Amino acid sequence: MPKDFQALPVVDISGLSSGDPAERQACAEALGRAAREVGFLYVTGHGLAEALFDDLLGQAKRFFARPMADKMACYIGGSVNHSGYVPEGEEVFADGKIDRKEAFDVGQDRPDADGSEPMTGPNLWPDDPAFKAAASAYYAAVAGLARRLFGGFALALGLPQDHFEPHLTAPSAQLRLIHYPFDADAPPDQQGIGAHTDYEFFTLLRGTAPGLEVLNGEGAWIDAPPVAGAFVVNIGDMLEAWTNGVFTATTHRVRRVAEERYSFPYFAACDYATVVEPQAAFVTPERPARYPRLVSGDHLFAQTVKTFQYLKPLRETVGQTAAFGRVEGR
Repeated sequence: MPKDFQALPVVDISGLSSGDPAERQACAEALGRAAREVGFLYVTGHGLAEALFDDLLGQAKRFFARPMADKMACYIGGSVNHSGYVPEGEEVFADGKIDRKEAFDVGQDRPDADGSEPMTGPNLWPDDPAFKAAASAYYAAVAGLARRLFGGFALALGLPQDHFEPHLTAPSAQLRLIHYPFDADAPPDQQGIGAHTDYEFFTLLRGTAPGLEVLNGEGAWIDAPPVAGAFVVNIGDMLEAWTNGVFTATTHRVRRVAEERYSFPYFAACDYATVVEPQAAFVTPERPARYPRLVSGDHLFAQTVKTFQYLKPLRETVGQTAAFGRVEGR
C-alpha cells in the first residue's frame, strides 16, 4: 500500500489529446506515477463543460427532495439492469453496516439488450424528462473522458494508447448519483460509506462537499476535498489485477458528513465478457501472478449480489466470496 502521501497529486491531462506523441507520453507518465504511488489523483484539463455537472446536481437535488413514494416508484428492485432508486438500507455489507446515504444508479442505456448479461439493458428512469436528459448527458461525457484515461493509463504502462479499445465496445460502467443527508444527531462514528476499494478499473468522481478520505500506508486517513472543476480519479480492483499490482487500488471511505453532500462517481469498466487477469507484461519469476482470472461482468454482478437486498435470493447461486478487493461500503 502507498506509504507516506499527505495529499492527492494533481495531473493536467490536456496533453493526452496532443498531436505530439512526446507530450502524450509525458502526461501519461504523470498519470502512471500517481497510479503507482498513491492510487488516487485529481484530474484537471479534461475539457468537460461545468454546465454538465451543474445540471446533474440540480436534477439530483430535485429528485432526492421528492416524497419517498415518488422515489420508490423507480426502485432499483424493479429494474432489469440494476438501475434506479436505492433507498437507505438497501445496501448491507458483510459486517452488517448500512451506509448513511441514498442513491440513483444509471447504467449504459441499452433497450436493445437481449437479457443475456446481468446489469445490462434499459435504464429505469423516473417520470421526469429533465432528470433523464441531465443524467444521460453527464454519463456520455464522462464515459468519453474515461476512454481518454484508459488510453493514458495504457501509455503509462508501456502499452499502445489503444490497448483497451477492443474491451470498450459496450462497457458495464455505472454512474451513481449519491445523496448524503446531514444529521446533527448522528453518532460520531456514523459513516457515509465504509472503507473499501472500488470493483472496476477506475472511478471518476465529482462531489459538492468534503467527506472523502483516502487511507495511506501508514494507516492515516487523508482528506480529499473537492477541487473546483477537477475530477477525483482512483484506481479500482480490476486495473490493479490487470497490472498485477503495478497500479494500486487504495482504500477510501466517506466520513460522517458535516453538511449535506452530493457525489457523482462514474465507475469505469470494460465490456461484460472482458477477461481480467494479470497481463503477461507484468508477470515475472520475481513477481508471479497475484490475482485470479475472472470475467469482468460476472465479478461486478457477484459483488453487487452480495450487497443489495433485492438480489438476496441470488446469493447462493451467484456466490458470496470476492476474488479480491477490500469492501466494507460503496
